[in-house]
Amino acid sequence: MRIPKNKVVFSMDKDNAPALTANSGDRVVFETMDCFSDTVKTSEDVVSEIDFSKVNPATGPLFVKEAQPGDTLKVTIHSIKISDKGAVLTSPGLGQLSDYIEKEETIICDIKEDHADYKGIRIPLTKMIGVIGTAAVGEGVNTGTPHNHGGNLDTTRMAEGSTVYLPVNVEGALLAMGDLHASMGDGEIMGSGLEVAGEVEVTVEVIKDFNLPLPLIETDDVWVTLGSRETMEEASKLAIQNMVKVIQEHSDLSFNQAGMLLSLAGQLRTCQVVNPNVTMRMELAKNIFN
Repeated sequence: MRIPKNKVVFSMDKDNAPALTANSGDRVVFETMDCFSDTVKTSEDVVSEIDFSKVNPATGPLFVKEAQPGDTLKVTIHSIKISDKGAVLTSPGLGQLSDYIEKEETIICDIKEDHADYKGIRIPLTKMIGVIGTAAVGEGVNTGTPHNHGGNLDTTRMAEGSTVYLPVNVEGALLAMGDLHASMGDGEIMGSGLEVAGEVEVTVEVIKDFNLPLPLIETDDVWVTLGSRETMEEASKLAIQNMVKVIQEHSDLSFNQAGMLLSLAGQLRTCQVVNPNVTMRMELAKNIFN
């Protein structure tokens, strides 16, 4: 099953018409444009020329038949295939160095099997999904803004082999994704990763009575809780509180004891600090609980 990249939305919204219908347990391929809707091709294509009404297209949405409000959608990421060129951009007013940037600039990078060529520097590939989410509660949320439904999380853990758990807020869940990155450092501090088109193959499963806080990422080695809010402090508190809930669900530790465990063994990390809401994550190694 496949959704072509011309089937996109720019808002995670209950009113979006499904691009495809699947059953729980189906494998689906999402073909994706890059975050600029494939309009940045050369170093002459700069930020001021981008149509921001078409930024962060998310392919979909996918309607999953068994999904009902209150359920959880489990999305297992099998593979992320990317194009052979990517773009990284900056401009005055963009990112954490915005006050010091004097001119806009675009760099096109060739992508090899295991690295990207950035001005002669080999950057290891860290293929990831920038935007992934289900329809939000109530009014739609633009695909550039992360929140409890997912969205533009820009989280490096959203990679091949990871599983993400997302809330089902409306019938069918309405899963959409896009904004692939060939590489990105935690923080995405200039406002752009190495933006690429590509395709993602996933399995979608509906889970009933899932008690852990969402969105949640699971890898072979770690649990990852996420928080997306207006400030780093608010996002951090949410990610930490969510991990405390995970610990208490999997152990007999009290609230205080779970929090102290995170002081000893947890890792609070930045996902991105450039979107309308910033995203922080709390990581805890699975081997803590054997």
